[in-house]
Amino acid sequence: MKKTRRQGAKATPKANAAEAAENANDDVTERIRTTLANAIGEGALKPGTKILEDAIADHFGVSRTVVRGALGVLESDHLLERKRNRGTFVAEPGIEEAKALFEARRKIESAILELVMARVTPEQLDALGRLADEEEHIHHHGDEKSKIVLSGKFHIVLAELGGNPVMTEMLSKIVARLSLVMALYEEEKQDDCGADHHRLIISALKDKDVAKAQELMDHHLADIEGRVRLTEGQGDRHTFMAVLENFS
Repeated sequence: MKKTRRQGAKATPKANAAEAAENANDDVTERIRTTLANAIGEGALKPGTKILEDAIADHFGVSRTVVRGALGVLESDHLLERKRNRGTFVAEPGIEEAKALFEARRKIESAILELVMARVTPEQLDALGRLADEEEHIHHHGDEKSKIVLSGKFHIVLAELGGNPVMTEMLSKIVARLSLVMALYEEEKQDDCGADHHRLIISALKDKDVAKAQELMDHHLADIEGRVRLTEGQGDRHTFMAVLENFS
């Protein structure tokens, strides 16, 4: 916890410099955290990848102590895991963890739809529809990175419309962790477009039919969950396939 100066006390140049350095470290810690979280969410850093602290420190021009602060936040969010005497790695969710994440996401997104129904405006739903249109365009004309980003973005924007920042934060963290689950256990990449499902959910919200919206959301999430094969060997297979792709 940061100490505050006594009211009326005059800050010394040394104190001002220390405070400025602390704020600078806070800023770069957040930049490191965001950079790594985005790389994990977009699939650039795969499960099991070792995090090179020296490389991060050199790139951002900070000490390894600052880097470890950022890594600690990502560890608490279960995106990274520290292995004794080996270092820090991108997390590899187990099967039971994956099942729990899918279950939690279904429950949270269903509750979010109730909040959205009570608070959303027609203009906000129109904007959400434009996001679905953008998602479809990217699906046909964009790269894989853009597809991954937009697919998750729809759900986060929808959560924000519910007006509960705690639930939005919870969903954001679950979606991030599920990106690791998909990377490890997805049986094969699907070339369909989630924008169609998203439009149906928007249509139900416009009709003020929350039960229908929840049913459609559950179907949509079941479709995503149906793409994974939660077996121990599947995670090992993906790791081995990644090696073959990199070296062949």
